[in-house]
Amino acid sequence: MRVRKHNSHARSTAYLIAALALYIPANIYPVMYTKMLGDEADSTIVGGIMEFWESGSWDIALLIFLASVAVPCTKFIAMSFLLWNGSTTEHAMAGKTRLLKFVEGIGYWSMLDVLVVAIVAALIQFNALGVAEPRLGIVFFGAVVVLTMMSALSFDGRLTWDRKVDHG
Repeated sequence: MRVRKHNSHARSTAYLIAALALYIPANIYPVMYTKMLGDEADSTIVGGIMEFWESGSWDIALLIFLASVAVPCTKFIAMSFLLWNGSTTEHAMAGKTRLLKFVEGIGYWSMLDVLVVAIVAALIQFNALGVAEPRLGIVFFGAVVVLTMMSALSFDGRLTWDRKVDHG
């Protein structure tokens, strides 16, 4: 048995709203600057996905899309559902418990994008082929990852079961 999480609903909601607000600049600002063989480019998340796709690296593009777009959006939708859905059937509440465990499990996969930027920058610098530097967008994206994880970890899953007791 665990002690209840104090102000769970309010804290989870605040973290989720902050993450949603930061997701916009995370996608607008470049996440990485590269200069290789005379070509310079600032890349946003979506721009990087498109560059990998167009260069034939569809597998890397898909991986970055999943980690940077699909996983965060899934977490936003799932946490919103958990925080604002008032369904009180036992089946729905059991489903919400599984959904919370799923959100907690996929949370760390979003950090893959930050890792990709670090690895690409290190490889380019190591081979002395050019320059690669992280940009402001990756800071925002890292904050989104941390805030969505905090939202999921702050949420007390027992709240959904409490509603069943309160309503009937």
